Amino acid sequence: MKSLCAQVLPGTSSGPPRGWITSSDRKYAQFSIPIWQESSPAAGGAIEVDPSRQFQSVLGFGGALTDASCYLLSRLEASVRRHLLEELFGDGGLRLSTGRACIGSSDYSLSTYTYDDTPSPDPGLKHFSVGHDRAYILPVLRDAFELCPDLFLLATPWSPPAWMKAGDSLLGGNMRKQYFQPYAEYFVKFLKAYQAAGVKVSAITVQNEVDTDQDGKMPAALWGQEYEAGFIKDFLGPALRSASLDTQIWLLDHNFNLWGRAMDMLSDPEVYQYVDGVAWHGYAGQPDAMTKVHNAFPEKSAYWTEGGSFVTDADFDTNWAKWSAAYAQLFRNWSRCALAWNLVLNEKGGPNLGPFTCGGVITVNSKTQQLSRSGLYWALAHYAKNVRRGARVIATTAPDSQVEHVAFVNPDGGFVLVLTNQGAERNVTCRFLTKSTTFTLPQNSVITLEWA
Repeated sequence: MKSLCAQVLPGTSSGPPRGWITSSDRKYAQFSIPIWQESSPAAGGAIEVDPSRQFQSVLGFGGALTDASCYLLSRLEASVRRHLLEELFGDGGLRLSTGRACIGSSDYSLSTYTYDDTPSPDPGLKHFSVGHDRAYILPVLRDAFELCPDLFLLATPWSPPAWMKAGDSLLGGNMRKQYFQPYAEYFVKFLKAYQAAGVKVSAITVQNEVDTDQDGKMPAALWGQEYEAGFIKDFLGPALRSASLDTQIWLLDHNFNLWGRAMDMLSDPEVYQYVDGVAWHGYAGQPDAMTKVHNAFPEKSAYWTEGGSFVTDADFDTNWAKWSAAYAQLFRNWSRCALAWNLVLNEKGGPNLGPFTCGGVITVNSKTQQLSRSGLYWALAHYAKNVRRGARVIATTAPDSQVEHVAFVNPDGGFVLVLTNQGAERNVTCRFLTKSTTFTLPQNSVITLEWA
């Protein structure tokens, strides 16, 4: 990472840092950290926090409010739903500040649908309607905005209307170029309809996972690089501008291994002018792909927009260290956000009409309505509760590759350090400016430190 500036921020470090821990017997619990002590720079073996080297600003942490998630939330008793949304978006909860909505159905939906499902082509979009979403999606989104008025919402389609696609089906297939113009207007109508319903969408992507049709087993669409680039520069970008919409466009919304495609598209000045950044998934490739793209196009942002665990994984409820380590890598490679896949699902990873069985950040038992929290939930807690929007990632180095580390400076000048230990219990020393502190990281643990 190349730093954005080289200014040492003030930090007294005169008292003990506050700490929170998640391990086998504690979940985001208060953790006692020894007071800072004067330390020699020559003392090796420490995790070094260097506030003079700052990187990207943080947009936030959140998850996907899919059709399935919103449906399950809507089925909860009103007071339970309110308390759960407060736990997710409220100041006393996780403080999630970003979210992802679906433009039409995804694989985590009760049925397949778009906003213009007609048996014959409707290029004039005379039948366009977001009526499906008024039952429970828009009400849940409005509740989230009530709790977090500055919620940054990304919206993504899994499929255009079937009549726009080769194969005339929402399942798999690819976009037909002849419908680029009406599809751009489809986005504009969606954004305006949501805005009129009290939900602001701040960013969109052209397609969830542009490089797969999912074997026709779920709503999906292939978008070749030439098609995505052409659609953005000749249709979508101009349509948003003409409609005076400030909604950002993010490229790709797919895996790290497609970084070359992102580089090629950003190399086109006509695409570049309309695009704010690149949306990334982590199912293939490595997060340093974001650094490669950043180094070539430093004015464009990186956003991590999807990732989740299979509900059938043996460690689904205990994989907080795995996810915290992944988040550390994301932010050390220029990502500005981390969005989990499906905030709420049932114990079977549903409702779900696709081939995958990812679990929710929160699980609602379909028989008892009891709520439980996944390992991903506890990983999110160690970041979202402490790192504010506008924080900047700051440099950290460590001699022990078993301990993942990432640090931030919040807008108020406070510092946050997240340490993740996926291995055996170990002692760690953290050094900040001229002082250090030493403590023990239990096995499979995450610790967040915060100090002024």
